[in-house]
This record gives sequence, structure tokens and C-alpha cells, in this order.
Amino acid sequence: MTILDGKKISNDIKNEIAEEVQKMKADGEKVPHLAAVIVGNDGPSMTYVNSKVRACERIGFESTLVQLSYTTSEVELLDTIQELNENDDIDGFIVQLPLPPQINTEKILLAVDANKDVDGFHPTNFGKMALDMSTFIPATPFGILELLNRYKVETKGKHTVVIGRSHIVGRPMSILMGRKGFPGNSTVTLTHSHTKNIQEITKQADIIITALGVPEFLKADMVKEGVVIIDVGITRVPDASKTKGYYITGDVDFENVSKKASYITPVPGGVGPMTIAMLLKNTLLAREKHNRR
Repeated sequence: MTILDGKKISNDIKNEIAEEVQKMKADGEKVPHLAAVIVGNDGPSMTYVNSKVRACERIGFESTLVQLSYTTSEVELLDTIQELNENDDIDGFIVQLPLPPQINTEKILLAVDANKDVDGFHPTNFGKMALDMSTFIPATPFGILELLNRYKVETKGKHTVVIGRSHIVGRPMSILMGRKGFPGNSTVTLTHSHTKNIQEITKQADIIITALGVPEFLKADMVKEGVVIIDVGITRVPDASKTKGYYITGDVDFENVSKKASYITPVPGGVGPMTIAMLLKNTLLAREKHNRR
């Protein structure tokens, strides 16, 4: 059994990007600039955005954090997005989700310039991804592909089962794993809350990608020997015996499933760190697009 170490691979990617940025600086070129917009002070969102800012500092990117109050109106947020769209110094930006109830998330995502959409959520970029065209791939799926690539996990001709159909992970992964090339060329089954007899499907899988958000949903009796497990789920489970009052777990019963798996991602330290690394990679790509426009 091999651990797919997202922490190590993400650090490798950040070091590679940092080298590119150093070359840009040495040549007197503009370095990539990533902006993040956060509305309100949601704890996990703040933690995530701050980690992005620190990652930018580490690799030499410029970064801008736009913090708006929880009571910000949809019109005010749209104005902020328009300013970022028109700011030539900013190569890419993200709007941290979730947004407060007074704001229509779909309208906000549509307002982001597709050429600066380093989250890969804009319909233009999602459509290009589905058509196998060059574009921004959503950061978490991009990170999963990179893990499979760097560990040389065979995907051609394999049966991939995706659990969960969110637009952020499940649905894009179902498209990407079926595309031509590597990682890809697998036969994909997309399962969700209405799938019947899911255990019969997962037991046939060579690769399982689960993004359900249900702690330890995937048990050892649901998988076959030699399966590859990608666990995207991350949940805080209350536990009074822990210092923080909770522990973090994924969608997979790691202790028991790992005994049958050939490759498996841990939680934490698997897919999570890859998401930020690939957001930085997308920003580097955005800077290249920006300079070509």
C-alpha cells in the first residue's frame, strides 16, 4: 500500500513554481498576482484564504486579499468583481464560497472574467474542460490528476467510481477520468445520493474518488483488493477527548480500507494541500494568458 502524499507533492509543485518566479524576477518580468475576495468572517473560509495568501508569499507571487462584511450586498460584490476584472495587474482571482444568503452565487461566478477564473468555476472554463480544450481545471480535480500523474497510477482501461456529483469535484472528475490521455481513459460510473446498491458498484471499482462529506462512509467491505482510493471528504467530528474538541476525518474508513488499497490518500494531508498548489498553478497559467492577450 502506497500513501499518496499530497503534502509532499504540493510542496514539490510550490518549489517548482517558485523557481519559475525567480526566473521572471531575474528577467525583469511581471510576477503572477492572485487576488481573493471573502465576504464575512466564516472560520474555515478565513483559514483557507489566509493559507492561500501565505502560499503566495512563499513562492514569490503578489497577492491581494479583499475582505468584505457579511452584510455586503450583491451589487457591491459585483462592483468589486468588475474592478478586479478590469485591473490589468491582477492575473487571477477567486471569490471564496460559501457566500451569504443575500447574494446569488451563480450570478457572482458568471460575473468573473473567464480569463481570470483560476478556480475554474466559470461555465466557459467548465465547458472547455468538458470538450477537452485548454482551460483552467478546478483546483481540487486538478490536484487529484496531478497526484495520479506523479505517482504514475495507471488509469487506462480502469473502472473509476466517483461518489458525489458536486460541480466542484464529483462532476468534473467524472469528465476528466474519462477523457483521452493520462490520467484518464478509464470507464467512469458517477454515483450520488439516489444511487441504489452503491456497495455493488464500489466493489467493482479499480479507482474510487469520494467527495461526499460523510465521515468514514466507505468501509472495507465496499472495496476490492488493490483498489486506488482518493478521499476528498473532510469533516470535523466532535470529540471531547481531543484538545481542539474535534478530530478531522474523510469519507473513508482509512484504518481498514488502507489494508486492501494499493494507493490511498490520507485525511488530512492528501487532496487538501494539492488544492492550493494547483490554484497557484492556475494563477501561473493565467499570467501567461494575460500576457498573450
